[in-house]
Amino acid sequence: PFPSLRLAIQISELTRTKPICSIGPRKVKIRMLQITRESHIPRSMHVKVCFTGGGTGGHVFPAFAVDEKLAEILHMDGDRYERFWIGSGLQSERSWVEGAGIAYIEIKSGKLRRYLSWRLFPDIVGVAVGFFQSLAILRRERPDVLFSKGGYVSVPPVLAARMLRIPAVTHESDAIPGLATKINAHFVQAVCTPFAEASTAFSRKLRTKTVCTGVPSRLCRTRSDAARGRQAFGIPPGIPVVVVLGGSQGALQINNLVWEKLDELVELGAVVHQTGEKTFRPIVREGYHAVPFIADGLEDILAAATVVVSRSGATALADYLEMGLPMVLIPLGNRASRGDQMENARRLGTVGAAVVLEGPEICGEQLVSVVRNLISHDIVRSSMVGKMIPLRAEDPAGKIAGVVLQTADGTNKRRC
Repeated sequence: PFPSLRLAIQISELTRTKPICSIGPRKVKIRMLQITRESHIPRSMHVKVCFTGGGTGGHVFPAFAVDEKLAEILHMDGDRYERFWIGSGLQSERSWVEGAGIAYIEIKSGKLRRYLSWRLFPDIVGVAVGFFQSLAILRRERPDVLFSKGGYVSVPPVLAARMLRIPAVTHESDAIPGLATKINAHFVQAVCTPFAEASTAFSRKLRTKTVCTGVPSRLCRTRSDAARGRQAFGIPPGIPVVVVLGGSQGALQINNLVWEKLDELVELGAVVHQTGEKTFRPIVREGYHAVPFIADGLEDILAAATVVVSRSGATALADYLEMGLPMVLIPLGNRASRGDQMENARRLGTVGAAVVLEGPEICGEQLVSVVRNLISHDIVRSSMVGKMIPLRAEDPAGKIAGVVLQTADGTNKRRC
């Protein structure tokens, strides 16, 4: 599909002088001038990117992978690559962004609702306030391009960018796009999708903007260390590890299933359970390790995992595919979401890359039975991992970074 721009500017034995692209209103040009293995982009290079998105980890963490790839592609340091983040002000969101070394600017906004509610009016007011705040921020910061990862907070900055004629890109991780992405798609130059078929969720006119990139993962198998993950939770070598993740906010249904059958689960192996901040219970039980949120070392404990039990948000699935993890997925139902998690889970379940448990009638005994079967049969787990390989996108972060840079110059013409 869309080639990584990194491949276009990678170190080569050849000498080339043709400009690759121009970026932003300052028309800063990337040139490959007598490239050697120690070559650098000219020091005059200066690109400024505005990131926006938030609410949950799925609207934040993938953008970190894009940010890292942009820096890698352009061989930039802090003086030549600037970026900042416009967010909703949630404490968790702010801590994640600032923890990644990105300047964070808070705006007001309102939740985008698909139903009538008395909260609709204050939400509309919030969006309007956020729009004018975004106008002021973007006028002051003068970014070359805006990248949106979705979530309701992204709409005001995208609208403001359109007003100020700042090129913008949005990325949708799920098979069924969220309302924010559907709105933003009308005002951006490119819409990055998780796979080619996802473009059918947009109108024929908007479909011309779609670029198939995949979903970037912030995790990396080559950096992970299973021994370090076990050590972090005091898990001895050789013991199976069941990692339970309900997303950045936790999942009460999954938590209750685990707590209902905790005695049986810990007999199968060590259980590492991310409960979410609001539903955390400090249960003391040998073999059970509960934490509100795994901020650091997630790739290490996933590398140690025998099985992962999880919701099926697209960002989480991208992480599990990257790490090659046998999955038990318990998606949010259509009543609690727009149906995106059901579609995400079914896409993996139909090819045998995951075991999917659907519906509110799921009981703890079902969960224990599935986990026991996976832990007991190495061949079943190996088969699942093998079926994941065709589902892994190749360098999604690199593709998105390429789209961002080309969109900044108005040269984004290659589509899926």
